[in-house]
This record gives sequence, C-alpha cells and structure tokens, in this order.
Amino acid sequence: MFVRTAGDRDLAAIRALLVETWHATYDAIYGAERVTEITDAWHSIASLKARLAKPNSEFLVADDGQRIGGMAFAEALDGGVVMLKQLYVQPGLQGRGIGGMLLDEIIESFPEARAIRLEVEEKNTRAIAFYQANGFVQTGRTDNCGSAQSAIPALVYERPLAA
Repeated sequence: MFVRTAGDRDLAAIRALLVETWHATYDAIYGAERVTEITDAWHSIASLKARLAKPNSEFLVADDGQRIGGMAFAEALDGGVVMLKQLYVQPGLQGRGIGGMLLDEIIESFPEARAIRLEVEEKNTRAIAFYQANGFVQTGRTDNCGSAQSAIPALVYERPLAA
C-alpha cells in the first residue's frame, strides 16, 4: 500500500470502505439500522466530495493499485491543532501498518501543528489501543462525536507534535 491524496475517482471506493468498516465496528454497539443511518448521512458521496475541496485539510487514501485499503481526513483548527476526523482501514487489512502510514502522512501534512486531536467511541477498543500505541492520551469526552447533534458519546484523545 502507498498513501496518496484522495481524488474524485476514489469516492465510491472510500464510501464502500467506510460503510464496511462502520458496520464491522459499530453494528454490535449501535445496531445495523443506526449504523446505516449514520453512514448514509456522514459518508455520502456528496459529503465526501465536499471534503476534497475543504481548505486547510488533507484527505488521504492507502492504495495498492487494485483497491483502497484505508483512508484518513484531517483539518487544521485555530491554535495549531489538527483534528483527525477520520482514519479507517478495511477490516481485512487491519493490523498491517496501514493506519500508521496514514497517521504519519496526516501529521507530515501539517508541519506547523502543535498537536493532533481526535474523538473515538469508547467501546471501540481496537481504535483506542491503536491511538494509545501511537502516543495519544485521553484529554476529555464529548456527548456528540462527529457532529453537534449526533448523540454519540466519545473520548477525546490528543498527541503533542514537535512544531
């Protein structure tokens, strides 16, 4: 796998990856129907396309020339903080270093950043273990992960960066 900037031609594959990954991760927590509602709202082609042109952001994919095996999206916030909004690896490819490659490239894309922050569902123990292994520490919680009205509680993790 190699990491590159996402483009229009990748959107259908990214959406498929997100739907598969969300169902594999969250069906047991929220139920398949709620996960479908979330993925339809948050991971529609239109919503993904809007991220391609978002200023002060980076939208990446891990690609092996045959398929998209992972994706990441982050944006710079005020105060030198980068918010990692998404980092997902296809379930069958997890544990092979793809997530680490995507995370490293996101960090390199924001050389002036002083910290990187993310929100993670507290029952997503695999993701929490991944982020902790990559230097993140819990700094708080939110009742609305992803959007102001999501009603999805999450833990907030942050990692300082050398600016």
